[in-house]
Amino acid sequence: MNCYCGNKKIYQNCCEVYHKNGGLTETAEQLMRSRYVAFVLANGDYLMQTHHESTRPIKEKKAIVDFAKSVEWLKLEVLERTENTVKFNAHFSENGIPDVIHENSKFVKEKNVWYYLGLANQTI
Repeated sequence: MNCYCGNKKIYQNCCEVYHKNGGLTETAEQLMRSRYVAFVLANGDYLMQTHHESTRPIKEKKAIVDFAKSVEWLKLEVLERTENTVKFNAHFSENGIPDVIHENSKFVKEKNVWYYLGLANQTI
């Protein structure tokens, strides 16, 4: 089965590599894709670990995991990317009703490690 992130590789050769190595990706897009898969798998530890410490919502971890488990993740569409932003649609179904999260995410690279910072159009 192909990885949930939409790449043609199997999970073990794709996002699982990042899940096991602590999110050491080469690009912001790879990190975003691996974070999407962490939502699919309700992997709250990875989501917190790869979220920049300045914006990391530790107190919301349980709510994030609960939401991730409560929906059926359908697919990820990457719409645009720059070096440190990724615009995407994350399609899901909640109680049989299709919905989509549309986000333009901002990432930062520190000491050669990418982190999710927040929404690209927000002032942090």
